[in-house]
Amino acid sequence: MNHISRVAIITGASSGIGEATARQFIAHGYGVVGNARNADKLRALEQELGPLFVAAAGDATDPVLQERWFALAQERFGQPADIVVANAGRGLGGAVTEADLSKFEEILKLNVTATLALLQKAARKMLEEVQYPQKAADIVIIGSVVGRHISPFSAVYGATKFAVHALAEGLRREVGPKGIRVSLIEPGIVVSGFQEGAGYSDDMVQHFDQKFGPLLHGEDVASAINFIVSRPPHVHISDILVRPTRQDYP
Repeated sequence: MNHISRVAIITGASSGIGEATARQFIAHGYGVVGNARNADKLRALEQELGPLFVAAAGDATDPVLQERWFALAQERFGQPADIVVANAGRGLGGAVTEADLSKFEEILKLNVTATLALLQKAARKMLEEVQYPQKAADIVIIGSVVGRHISPFSAVYGATKFAVHALAEGLRREVGPKGIRVSLIEPGIVVSGFQEGAGYSDDMVQHFDQKFGPLLHGEDVASAINFIVSRPPHVHISDILVRPTRQDYP
């Protein structure tokens, strides 16, 4: 394989924002290690996208698997990952008084604990390889508009994203001065499998579309991610909040 300019690890890469980001990165000639639980979908993407996409199926909360992503990047592309997109996450519908707390521990583990583990691993590895200002190194974290503004209908999920936002800013202050860019993306309502996974009813999704539509799609958020990582190494976009035009709140 010819030398490629950058190598990315993307979690939640089988659909939505993650898949769209993988497609845009590959269109720019980046190598991508894509993780998701859906092995069949990842294999189909590997067939479609060709040698620049490497499937790494499994549970994103597994620390052994996280370590494997970085090894795969080196093995398959001959260079370490210099972009990590922490996108895997799950929603949980319902207000504080109504949320199904039997699902909360699982969501906390994926949205916060596993994200923190990945951020720590990515930062440590990038610090060993940092070549600033000759080359950029990017850690991009998918937060949420409800991680900035309290939303009564998803306050419990939003709490996990408030935590992720705090981790993103803490990491930015720690490693930014050493040449590693840490960026937070805060999407509004994006049409994807997220709503079904969060337990949102069809009526609620239809209400979102009527009230705020046209809603965002994965490629809209992926374009923002691609913009961030394509800046010169000395230019850091630390935070992008992106909503459908008609979404006034949250």
